[in-house]
Amino acid sequence: MPDALAAHAEPHGHAHHPALQHHFQTMAQQQEAATLGMWVFLVTEVMFFGGLLMAYLLYRVWYPEAWSEGSLELDIRMGGFNTVVLIGSSLTMALAVRSAQTGAPRATVRWLLLTIALGLTFLVVKFFEYKEKYDLHHIPGPNFVFEGPQKDHLQIFFSLYFGLTGLHALHMVIGVSLLSVITWMAHRRRFSPEWYTPVEMSGLYWHFVDIVWIFLFPLLYLVDRAHQLS
Repeated sequence: MPDALAAHAEPHGHAHHPALQHHFQTMAQQQEAATLGMWVFLVTEVMFFGGLLMAYLLYRVWYPEAWSEGSLELDIRMGGFNTVVLIGSSLTMALAVRSAQTGAPRATVRWLLLTIALGLTFLVVKFFEYKEKYDLHHIPGPNFVFEGPQKDHLQIFFSLYFGLTGLHALHMVIGVSLLSVITWMAHRRRFSPEWYTPVEMSGLYWHFVDIVWIFLFPLLYLVDRAHQLS
């Protein structure tokens, strides 16, 4: 076998896959490296959100009354609806990965498009939720309006609310953009049972963003709500 062909052949005589990068020996090795890299990235994202979450928990301990009042000002219907939307998007994302693994490109595209649609639905609902806070002058700053002795502390609550949900929404925008590229690649038949790593790594990112919201929803929307409503 000529040297040029030998350099592009995998062990045991398997043909070189066009998606195999030159610094990897096999597709399996390349996938393991990509998976490890994505998990390391997600760990850094956990630390990124962790700082804001720690600030939220500390201020909640210091100002429990303000946190309870602030939570009641959030629209639990919108938050609950968005929670259902993201749980559904995790299912469609998992089905997209499974379709890519089994070599079903049309199904992969359909599930990815549905995941994108659910992600956009989340962002639209969040926009209207932000607009409601703007109309009520609940944006922290000189124009913040709230009656009661907890006004100053409530500005801290809403600052953390917008910080956490805004950062999460930014990750959603990135996720939708990423899935749009992956969907185009799936439409072009770029994936196969031998190589579906981009779909799987995008799925890990999407599930992470969904899990973050699963933590944010009870922390922000359900703080002492049962006690307050009773």
